[in-house]
Amino acid sequence: MVTQLKSPQKPDVIYPDSDGQPMSDNTKQFRWILIIQQNLAWLFADDPNVFVAGDLLWYPVEGDNKIRVGPDVMVVFGRPKGDRGSYKQWEEENIAPQVVFEILSPGNRLTEMNKKQVFYDRHGVEEYYLYDPERNDFSGWMRSEGRLDVIDAIENWVSPRLGIRFDLSGEELQIYRPDGELFTSYEEVSRNLEQAEQRAEQAEQRAALLAERLRAMGIDPEQL
Repeated sequence: MVTQLKSPQKPDVIYPDSDGQPMSDNTKQFRWILIIQQNLAWLFADDPNVFVAGDLLWYPVEGDNKIRVGPDVMVVFGRPKGDRGSYKQWEEENIAPQVVFEILSPGNRLTEMNKKQVFYDRHGVEEYYLYDPERNDFSGWMRSEGRLDVIDAIENWVSPRLGIRFDLSGEELQIYRPDGELFTSYEEVSRNLEQAEQRAEQAEQRAALLAERLRAMGIDPEQL
């Protein structure tokens, strides 16, 4: 009788949800990460199969938890919205993020950013954008013939995947939605909404006052 030896089971690979690094080094970098992530989330809010995340670790290769990166913002078309501790590509129909953004800070080293660009090139990113808010320097790369190639004419460039336009004519980067609306912060959106509500309330008050005056004159405003 031949006894077959069982192959030793490989230990389960743990994919940490955090790399121990802070989301940002300063308030300006943090603000830009939030502006891009939140506005892209709003832009694709009605599409259940567009996943937008900020500062989420991406593991492209099953079984290797050392191959990973945490883009400041990433967009994945073809994957459902929802909470994730990390983006494990093999659990996502092997769909890699198509668009990624990085926001530079003084703490970012050139070597680190070069490694990230190589990573994005190797693992299938279609569009990669890098913004330095301190110098108002914006660069982009787009996949062409199997590799990420620099976008030379980046001024007023329109992202093929996102449909958004990048404007560098001012003191800082401006990003426009496909409908021409400018990307804004949550505070600005909240302020504009509050102002719109105040204008609507004032219009109602003026209408009520006018109706009262018409009634005093013996005129029924509902008959006008």
